[in-house]
Amino acid sequence: MKIRLHQFLSRTGHFNSKGKAKRAVWDGKITVGGKTVRDISYEFNPSKREVKIDGSTLTIPENYSYFILNKPEGVICSRINKQESFLGKKSIFDIFSGSLDSKTADSLVSVGRLDEGTTGLLIVTNDGILVDEIANPKNSVDKTYILRASSKITSKDISSLRAGIEISYSDDGERIRYTTAPAKVLRISDYSIEITIFEGKKRQIRRMMEKLGNRVLDLHRSSIGKLELDEFSLDPGQYIEVTREDIIGSI
Repeated sequence: MKIRLHQFLSRTGHFNSKGKAKRAVWDGKITVGGKTVRDISYEFNPSKREVKIDGSTLTIPENYSYFILNKPEGVICSRINKQESFLGKKSIFDIFSGSLDSKTADSLVSVGRLDEGTTGLLIVTNDGILVDEIANPKNSVDKTYILRASSKITSKDISSLRAGIEISYSDDGERIRYTTAPAKVLRISDYSIEITIFEGKKRQIRRMMEKLGNRVLDLHRSSIGKLELDEFSLDPGQYIEVTREDIIGSI
């Protein structure tokens, strides 16, 4: 049975967003049957033609796996490249590699990312459809974090966070200015707040605080939708396997 290339890529679990799957095609990183394909709507039969990205074969998993991870500090949410390996970086996927079969471990992606210094709730799966359901900004799935800052967080700061803040970030070398959607904010102490956002721009919360002249010391994601990390009693670096229904029922 034929399938469009972008649909195939989304179902492999290799990409944590449809946008990244499409970008890989447009950048000429995908081959089908040994030939580079740059058309995301290209139709082919996966049982007859092999699909590769940068020389590595992509397949649609026969069985999907779902994990809740309490991400520790100091690990990244992507596969380690040669430069990162040289620098001694560690990946969340190192946590899974020793206890899962290699085919499953190699197919996993994180649903969204937490930066190296951020801890807490992370969904890890090879179900590309679920990844898009949660990570797609159009679906407005809320994510809640506990934040500790270097300076006192004023009432004015909280009002600004609730109203939306203009930040800037780089996307493929292009500088983009962006006004964040209003956040939900609850004060915990003079230096700490609970903040809920509905987007997931790169280092968004850290950039929001920097715009206010403050700096994030600790950032911990406590929940995604109604899925709360505390329900699983996981120490940093521990994970537990769950079902798709466990996740979807809480989002």
